[in-house]
Amino acid sequence: MILADCHTHSLCSPDSETPMPAMAQRATELGLTTLCLTDHCDLLSLEGERTLTYDWAAVEQERKKMLDAFGTKLDLPMGLEFGMAHLVPEVAETILSQPGLDFVLGSCHNMDEKDGGRDFYMLTYDTLDQCYAALDNYFASMQKMAAAPYYDIVAHLFYPLRYMNGPYETPSLARYRDQIREIMRLAIESGRGIEINTWKGRTLREWIPMLKDYKELGGEIITVGSDAHAPEPLGLGVKEAYDLMQDCGFRYVAVYHERKPEMFRL
Repeated sequence: MILADCHTHSLCSPDSETPMPAMAQRATELGLTTLCLTDHCDLLSLEGERTLTYDWAAVEQERKKMLDAFGTKLDLPMGLEFGMAHLVPEVAETILSQPGLDFVLGSCHNMDEKDGGRDFYMLTYDTLDQCYAALDNYFASMQKMAAAPYYDIVAHLFYPLRYMNGPYETPSLARYRDQIREIMRLAIESGRGIEINTWKGRTLREWIPMLKDYKELGGEIITVGSDAHAPEPLGLGVKEAYDLMQDCGFRYVAVYHERKPEMFRL
């Protein structure tokens, strides 16, 4: 049985300090068959400034160390988490022209530029009104991202929700169901898919209504990722996500090589 964690980060992301070989070492200890490092490339910084270059040399240097040590023990496709790529198409195309790139997660980590462009991680969520204002902004950007051709899989469909932990009820995603379905439809119609992002094993049941909608819309391509930025949470929730997929009628999980999905029986 394949066991693939297809959303992980190393020191090539600004929010991780872990060398790629250390992530691969942990993957072998866990019995993973596939590990995809999807380090961050965001066209907006945490504070909303444009960052229009990406250091592929640093990634290649880390990958070489990892492949030399673990290339015969693990499937190690080359990934990227590409944030807000739809903002600057010519820059996105240049970054994605990197040879050897296997897999691209499309994400939106930031508010729209007209609203300051700050990462949702940086915002204040003291009230439900603040939460819904951020979610309104987020799903509008996600629709634009999903309509552009700069990704293979739509990453963490409800990313900002993980930071909304104030003295209020968890914001309801029901009010965004139509937008989420449209994001899924755009991905499906372009031959792309979605991921189950377990957020280190913390988000699982939340995916059930989305998986049911995705199935109803005709979606088939799904990857699974822990979003681990260190060895300890690597792989958390992956097996459980497979169970959820099966419960919702899916029979295959995807792993990408050369920007194409390979479907493996669950």
